[in-house]
Amino acid sequence: MQASNDKQASGGGGCDSTLAFLVLRGWLVVRALLTGIEKFASFQTIQQPLVDPATGMADPSGAMVDLKVKYYALTNYSGVPASLKDKFAHEPLLPHFAFAPFDALLGPLLILSGLMLLLGLGTRASLFLQGLLYIALTAGLVLIRQDDGAAYLGIHVGLVALALMLAKHNRLCLSKKW
Repeated sequence: MQASNDKQASGGGGCDSTLAFLVLRGWLVVRALLTGIEKFASFQTIQQPLVDPATGMADPSGAMVDLKVKYYALTNYSGVPASLKDKFAHEPLLPHFAFAPFDALLGPLLILSGLMLLLGLGTRASLFLQGLLYIALTAGLVLIRQDDGAAYLGIHVGLVALALMLAKHNRLCLSKKW
């Protein structure tokens, strides 16, 4: 009797956990998809004429400005940022044979797990995969003493664990089994 009174008192009619899961699922989808896609980003510097803001016309002297333009291409792919690759290369506890495959698969696995979570296809499996990826990234950051990044990824692991606990309230999915 008490449980039904609590459900009525909350006003949610039992959908609070479902809404919480959908919000968390949405955040994890955005995080995984955009992080994976950003692995294919790069910047290109282009020159454009300097424009007078008052007139909107190009500067008569022919002055040019350099603009950095972001673009995406398969050839830009880098799973691990170049600034960290040297640090990882000199870390004796990091299995060097595993670094190249991890670097090659990180972006595609983030995109795959994000798409699976978005579609609700293997929700638990995709959440578990994200958790494993964040744990692996955390281990790497701990080894190169990037403690701020490791703590930040710890929050991600906590969010994935919470999503796994709420997965029984999964709605808007193609498959509930996994």
